[in-house]
Amino acid sequence: MTVKQLTLPDLADACGEFGVRNVGLWREPVRSYGVDATAKLVRGAGLTVTTLCRGGFLTAIDPVARARALGDNRRAVDEAASLGTDTLVLVSGGLPPGSKDLHGARERIADALAELGPYAEERGVRLAIEALHPMYAADRCVVSTLAQALDLAERFPAHQVGVAVDTYHIWWDDTAPERIARAGAAERIRAFQLADWTNPLPQGVLNGRGQIGDGAIDLREWKGRVEAAGYTGPIEVELFNEELWAWDGREVLAETAARFMEHVLQ
Repeated sequence: MTVKQLTLPDLADACGEFGVRNVGLWREPVRSYGVDATAKLVRGAGLTVTTLCRGGFLTAIDPVARARALGDNRRAVDEAASLGTDTLVLVSGGLPPGSKDLHGARERIADALAELGPYAEERGVRLAIEALHPMYAADRCVVSTLAQALDLAERFPAHQVGVAVDTYHIWWDDTAPERIARAGAAERIRAFQLADWTNPLPQGVLNGRGQIGDGAIDLREWKGRVEAAGYTGPIEVELFNEELWAWDGREVLAETAARFMEHVLQ
């Protein structure tokens, strides 16, 4: 999504040009290009697919809508397995229309995970619950803190359900470092994603993630916390940003890689 203006073949070429060997993919471009064709493309380019995003939206009350969501998530698991990644990131879903029951929505997520976890395990895929900033609770994700994500995940075996740690969504939460340690001790950190927080947020707020180094988050510190918890997996940079999407995608990728080196690794 950081360079969504690039086609998948152009993305594969650009990754090769700049020495990027891992890529997290989103379902929409993958399904548009074709799951099997994408799998062949990334293998041919020597790329490892770190995660597939996203499954989830599991809070529906209506039985038909619930069945539709479960079916879509099973397809997402199948797509992840076909692409060779063992992690499907879940954005859990917001409040259903007319509802104000956050607790009930979270319980419906747990009910869905009880069905999806074993299905994913059979296909070598683990589910990663991503907590989103509380400003998204009403419409996108009723799981707003890493503690809430872990409370859900820990109802299930660690080889079925873990969590995704995204700096953009949890940097403000002074309990998050403790939760990262808890998640690491239980081997539940399935993905680690970076984006910065810049002000002012754009209208609609969804596409307001800042380029690495442009905002208020000490990304190097968060990397240290995740590594101290035992996480040794890939680090993704996931930027939803209209200004970046208006640039040349290769330039965005080159700048993002350089920013990562400067503000995260060094």
